[in-house]
Order: sequence, then structure tokens, then C-alpha cells
Amino acid sequence: MSRLRAEGLVVGYDDRIIIDDLDIAIPDAQITTIIGPNGCGKSTLLRCLARLLPAKAGTVFLDDQDIATIRPKTVARTLGLLPQNPVAPEGLTVADLVSRGRHPHQRWYQQASSEDEAAVERALELTGTAELAERPVDALSGGQRQRVWIALTLAQETDLLLLDEPTTYLDLAHSVEVLDLVHELKSEHGKTIVMVLHDLNLATRYSDSLFVMRDGAIVRHGSPESVIDVELLEQAFGLRSHIIPDPLFGHPLIVPVGSRGDLRLPEEIPDAAH
Repeated sequence: MSRLRAEGLVVGYDDRIIIDDLDIAIPDAQITTIIGPNGCGKSTLLRCLARLLPAKAGTVFLDDQDIATIRPKTVARTLGLLPQNPVAPEGLTVADLVSRGRHPHQRWYQQASSEDEAAVERALELTGTAELAERPVDALSGGQRQRVWIALTLAQETDLLLLDEPTTYLDLAHSVEVLDLVHELKSEHGKTIVMVLHDLNLATRYSDSLFVMRDGAIVRHGSPESVIDVELLEQAFGLRSHIIPDPLFGHPLIVPVGSRGDLRLPEEIPDAAH
């Protein structure tokens, strides 16, 4: 059984239902990415899995227990979430922010231990933000700030990481750097990672499994090779495309057609699909 799964989820805001009767089981020790068009419910699903947003019906299970019945601190020791557009208190330094990831492991009367300090140092080193430790978070660039928030999540030292758009504000080079880190956390540390990404080609390259959403439902799931095809992209995204193998890793590489309806792949591109 998956450590994190949901059955019969109904989720929404006030009277508006975003997700209706959804089942999902997150594969353990893999990178799973949820993709879909804007407004389809990806972030809503992630927030519900993290217990930030209560379900109107259905159940999220964490280690076979209803997550709603588990103490918040216990959940926080097992599952970490990087939300969209997090905001730090004004004037807080990077080191202070990342150290807040240790709160689930501390008692209210306890000062930071050597173990806490080591966890913060590891998180800063892994994300390449150690040299920023004494700088105020609000003085950083968008890309630097995003890596610092990822460091906070890593300092929490959970087995499960939920990352909502972890490459927000990052250019392509830094996006690849962050996703290389995510891959390392899975391959070398055995973490289970769930991401929401908009960049479909980065999603296919870095994911072991994909869940494709549209209108609050999962329309397909599986490996990138079994999920991504031109029909799926047309159905879920309204995107006309060609698909070719990634020349480095062999995963599906999506070439959008866009409004240039007469575009054709040149004959010299090998193995073009569709």
C-alpha cells in the first residue's frame, strides 16, 4: 500500500467543488508529478494531501491512518510541503527561516540542538544557499528565495515531500539544478516526492510517474512513456504537438505546434512520433 493515498476525495472552497470523488495513491520512493491546465485542481489536491485544506468528503490516508485524526506535529515530522508563493516575515534571515523547519522536532521549551543545527546546515548546503545564511529573505532575488524555501522544507527532514511549483521564479538553469536536487533526494535518500509542475518537458524528464488532471479529475496516470501522447495533450491541455524522444534520456519530448498550423517536423529529426 502507498504511504500517502486518498479515496473518494471531494474538495472545494465554500460552495464551489474543485475535486469530486478522486482516488489517488502516491508511489513510494518515487518522484510523482501532477500536471494539468491552470485551474484544474492540482494545487488544491496537493494542499488536501498535506492536510492544509480539509476534504468535504473522502479520506486522505498517511501510513494507513486517516490524516485528519493524526496530531499536526506528527504529520509535520512525516510530510513536508512547499506551498505556492510562501511569504516570510519581514527582516527574517535565511538561517532563521530555514531553522523553522526544525519546529516539528522540538518541544516548546527546547532550544535548538546540535542535531537541529546540523539539519539546517545540510539543507543550506544541498540547496546552494549557505552563503546567503545571514541575509534577509526579503532582500533576495526570486530564484534565491525559492531555493531558501526548499531548504526550509528539507530541514524538516521528512520522508515525504510535497512541492507545489518548486521551480517558480527560477530560470531554466536553476530549474534543472533544483530538479537534479529533487532527483538526488529520491535516488540517494529514498524520499517520496510529489510535485506540481507546469513545464511538461521537465515533468517527463524528472518524474517516475505522472498524474494528469483536468476539471478536478485524474484523466490518466502512469510512467511518462505510457501517459504522454498527442491525444492526451490535446484532450487535457488543448495543445497540438509532436512528440520525439529526449535525445539525452529517451523520455517523451513535447514539441508544441501552437498557432502555426502548417508546422511540420523536418525530416532530419529522427524517430518523430505523430
